[in-house]
Amino acid sequence: MWPWNRRSYFGTMVFPLDGNVYPKGDYQATLNVGQPARPYSLDIDTGSDLTWLQCGIQGAKCLSAPHSPYRPNNNLVKSNDPICASIQLPANQPPRDPDQCDYEVVYADHCSSLGVLVRDVFPLKYTNGSVVVPPLVFGCGYDQEVPASTHAPFTDGILGLGSGKASLVSQMSSMGLIRNVIGHCLSGQGGGFLFLGDDVVPSSGIVWAPIVRAPSEKHYSLGPADVLLGGQATGIKSLPMIFDSGSTFTYLNSEAYNTLLSLIKKNIDPKKLVDAVDEKALPVCWKGPTPFRSIDEAKSNFKSLTISFTSARNVQLQLTPESYLVRTDRGNVCLGILDGTEAHLGDANLIGDISMLDKLVIYDNENQRVGWIPYNCNRIP
Repeated sequence: MWPWNRRSYFGTMVFPLDGNVYPKGDYQATLNVGQPARPYSLDIDTGSDLTWLQCGIQGAKCLSAPHSPYRPNNNLVKSNDPICASIQLPANQPPRDPDQCDYEVVYADHCSSLGVLVRDVFPLKYTNGSVVVPPLVFGCGYDQEVPASTHAPFTDGILGLGSGKASLVSQMSSMGLIRNVIGHCLSGQGGGFLFLGDDVVPSSGIVWAPIVRAPSEKHYSLGPADVLLGGQATGIKSLPMIFDSGSTFTYLNSEAYNTLLSLIKKNIDPKKLVDAVDEKALPVCWKGPTPFRSIDEAKSNFKSLTISFTSARNVQLQLTPESYLVRTDRGNVCLGILDGTEAHLGDANLIGDISMLDKLVIYDNENQRVGWIPYNCNRIP
């Protein structure tokens, strides 16, 4: 098929990230696509498979973005391509045009992209300096919708890092270019790095948990997990947890969220913190006697959270207050854990960017596990 199909050099590719939890709300990697190669800044999203770019065709409905839209060049993917079978097709569409593959992705926040699949080259560099230029399948999105209540992302598209066949990592892995391993390190100061391949994975110190999911599900779902606050049981038990870098914040289902919120509030000394009812950044915020200059100044009012995965012994994700609090422009602190049921996530529980800060998080699709280790994310390998 492709000349490098028989290669088995499993190298690693590293991409610097730009972004933060607040105020930007996402982390982006810049990839070059096409010949001549053009740069596109894409939201990294381990919660979905398909990568797509905004498409520069006549009549396209695009959002404002860092770069001009991708222009397709007679490179449509046909409907009988195996990758076409693995993606979410638009609902109630007319009989398929055999010469193209339509897609529609709808995200948890009700943003969506509608378009067609195309194939183009991605010039990519390994950490050892050698370059490959594989032709990869991705979406060319000509109709992007964002609900009125949602802050429109400033991005050229989405880099889908899920485990399905359509993800760029799965495609490169099946070509023998990399092992199917993804990692990211999101710095609490902003920025960080993403890697594809397994050379950068530390040889020890990683806490690993097995991926537990139904065969039809493509999420990085771990669990069940119990939640502890300050080392004490909260009564929140047996939650399945999805690791999702496309989600800025962490979400718990209503019942778990309300239990945790009341416990956090119970621990707060009203002489030191009061509700900041005029703060609009997030639903639950507090203010101190004077504006906080950093989370450090506020964190003594909060206890650490532990997500304890009961499927394996001693597998815990430790969340210090920095991993669940946001300091706003006004110097208030807000809870970065939200009610998922209210956000139309149903019973899903998501570990979002805020709770993955300053950790190397590794999604190992070769061994069906996810791991994490505290890490200096400002040091790009």
